[in-house]
Amino acid sequence: MNQWEFSMIGDYTHLRIRLSNGVAFVTIDNGPVNILDVALMSELRSFLLASRGNEDVKVIVFDSANPDFFIAHVDMTLIDHPNAFDGLAEDTPKGLNVFQAFAELVRHQPQVTIVKLAGIARGGGAEFVTAADMTFAAIGKAGLAQCEALMGIVPGGGGTQYALNRLGRNRALEVVLGADLIGAELAERYGWINRAVPADQLDAIVDAIAYNIAALPDGVIAAAKHALPPAPMNDGLLREHKAWEGLFARPAAEALIRGGLRAGAQTVRGELRLEELLRELNRALVA
Repeated sequence: MNQWEFSMIGDYTHLRIRLSNGVAFVTIDNGPVNILDVALMSELRSFLLASRGNEDVKVIVFDSANPDFFIAHVDMTLIDHPNAFDGLAEDTPKGLNVFQAFAELVRHQPQVTIVKLAGIARGGGAEFVTAADMTFAAIGKAGLAQCEALMGIVPGGGGTQYALNRLGRNRALEVVLGADLIGAELAERYGWINRAVPADQLDAIVDAIAYNIAALPDGVIAAAKHALPPAPMNDGLLREHKAWEGLFARPAAEALIRGGLRAGAQTVRGELRLEELLRELNRALVA
């Protein structure tokens, strides 16, 4: 085990990392529902940056220790701690907010990034999934949602632009404004993910693809990613940030986020019915 391997395996609280034949398997473990809080974002960011210059890692596979949740969404309690991400924001490129910069780091990672999606990914979790190069999702178990509209805001970590690029404008509007949890098969049909697969075959399918890619001759992965670069989104991300920031300052966002937390958001029970929970709050707010 070299120094990089020891560091990557030993220095994290919310990530479990296993290295095998050119593939880094990264398991997210931030119970109870894998909230994307400062600690988890910091560790994922640290891992991605440390991996960039390591030629022995060809592919990175992300999965979750929780079978029901991949990444639930960004930590809603941050409404009471608006400066919590200031440390991460210090290194944020000009023109991006801290959440966009995080997702763009994933989208521009030199290794092939693959999400093994066996549970739910909403909000910032869905943005992470969409930023990855490939996603394979378990039929009957996986779900994706940009649920921010139900909190009185719009996606602010790249979600609007990623949806526009992947799904087209009409379906992107459905995802952003419909704010429903979309299962693996419909997500595949919309082009949100690569493939919906039987849940009992997810591990085998993803592992085979990851190992096959990692075994390619030197230079092939870099050449493919150079020939197939991520779409440029700077102007769109700026528009998204302004839209998100403007809505976040309105009273409805605060009422819905605080109300959601009181009603059980960020608990297992509440997250399993988050859309229903937030719609109930919306109805009460406009009544």
